[in-house]
Amino acid sequence: MSPQITTVQTAPIAGQKPGTSGLRKKTPVFMGRHYLENFVQSILDVVGCAGKTFVLGGDGRYFNDRAAQVILRMAAANGAARVIVGQGAILSTPAASHLIRLNQTDGGIIMSASHNPGGPNEDFGVKFNMANGGPAPEAVTEAMYQRTTTISEYKVLEAQDVDLGQIGRHKLGAMVVDVVDPVTDYAELMMKLFNFEAIHTLFKSGFRMRMDCMCAVTGPYAVEIFENLLGAPKGTVVNAIPLPDFGGMHPDPNPTWAKALMDEMFSVMAPDFGAASDGDGDRNMVVGRGIYVSPSDSLAVLAANAKLAPGYETGLKGVARSMPTSAAADRVANALGIGKYETPTGWKFFGNLLDAGRATICGEESFGTGSDHVREKDGLWAVLLWLNILAVRKQSVAAILRDHWAKYGRNYYSRHDFEAIATDKADAMMAALRGSLAGLPGQVIEGMTISAADDFAYTDPVDGSISTRQGVRVLFQDGSRIVYRLSGTGTEGATLRVYLERYAPGPDGLDHDAQAALSPVIRAAHSLAAIAAFTGRSEPDVVT
Repeated sequence: MSPQITTVQTAPIAGQKPGTSGLRKKTPVFMGRHYLENFVQSILDVVGCAGKTFVLGGDGRYFNDRAAQVILRMAAANGAARVIVGQGAILSTPAASHLIRLNQTDGGIIMSASHNPGGPNEDFGVKFNMANGGPAPEAVTEAMYQRTTTISEYKVLEAQDVDLGQIGRHKLGAMVVDVVDPVTDYAELMMKLFNFEAIHTLFKSGFRMRMDCMCAVTGPYAVEIFENLLGAPKGTVVNAIPLPDFGGMHPDPNPTWAKALMDEMFSVMAPDFGAASDGDGDRNMVVGRGIYVSPSDSLAVLAANAKLAPGYETGLKGVARSMPTSAAADRVANALGIGKYETPTGWKFFGNLLDAGRATICGEESFGTGSDHVREKDGLWAVLLWLNILAVRKQSVAAILRDHWAKYGRNYYSRHDFEAIATDKADAMMAALRGSLAGLPGQVIEGMTISAADDFAYTDPVDGSISTRQGVRVLFQDGSRIVYRLSGTGTEGATLRVYLERYAPGPDGLDHDAQAALSPVIRAAHSLAAIAAFTGRSEPDVVT
């Protein structure tokens, strides 16, 4: 007897508005009656489903496996022809983007809350990626949200679960479900982009690396690529088994949450190179022996040295960075005579630039770096490009950074996060700050003169779309800068991110501690926004 399609009556559920990377809520919220189904049906209604092929996978966090079965049955009920699923419903976000592009599918549904904690009482998320492999643009996510406000029914196929542990072809009603190894195609892409022979030789020489996968999705990818294909010693990859609760870790690769890695890299017996990746594999942190590499510096160094990797030996078309990211990459673009672009935060803003061939490498302040090989940021890609550079230049991370600063100057940079602030207090602070912008230019604070202040707006150079209210910027005459922004990736309260930057042209003043070099900018940031008065916080929760 053929499985039956059931139409379930429902009603709109408030708050299903996607943020910068899809819809993220606490796991019990997603597990609530109709919640996941309403949002998935809204996605399918907006993008269309009948006769289409999609990719499906997630970062393995709690509820990933059950949500995958629901999404499959809904795709089948709505007439999808085929869904390609990572084995065990597992796919890193960059690997999902690659599968969408490789198989020329109509898009994909990714189950992840990225760097947010996972578990029965932690976070879950769902987002849709378009046929180019990139996150749905604002016009599409807004249409999805509007659909959630009017939805009255959803469709689901009454059928048994698909065995997602078994690689191969399955049937779910009339729909084909192809379960694939989540690592193979991605690893093959990396082999085309990087000089694996040179990196293999580097490891054979005694080069030591520590890769912390934070009990998240990157583990299987890192073990296969670093230990099996590149010959790194067994045990190079730690916390390599993805767990539904990420082993109780906060899977955000920054100095605060990857403290064990930082401690090791600053110890007497430190390895030569350290790296970490996040919940869904799209972020990275890079650390040398005794030296931390900020995301902004990492982007700049990768852009300056990309030609050392086979996939980029013909040069870059351009470099794009999110607005809060430091201007270090701009200096590289200027030197190379290529395009430079400043976009709002959110990888979706890079998509048009990549598709139009205007940019090759992109980076965000929040540990996200990638290129036109996919349409997502890619943690392992960044780590492999660093390894390729180290293998060819035969220098340490510290030496490469010193050389870079000597040539381009140093953009001292840091991000201070104030997490789980009461939303009304965060909103009030930002409103007061926006209201003060007109009167800031010309003021002197901490010995620095404010040259300009605005609320960043972006006009896409490809399609002309406009995005406003993307973050408050305060610019100083000496090149220093403060950016204030409320993050769209949290699930509880508001996260205030304060980005701090100060430029040292050199040759002197290039070797200070970043927080010390930024101290007047930090004091100015607190004073201008009255952070303590509005939020009750005088110290950030996370410093990166």
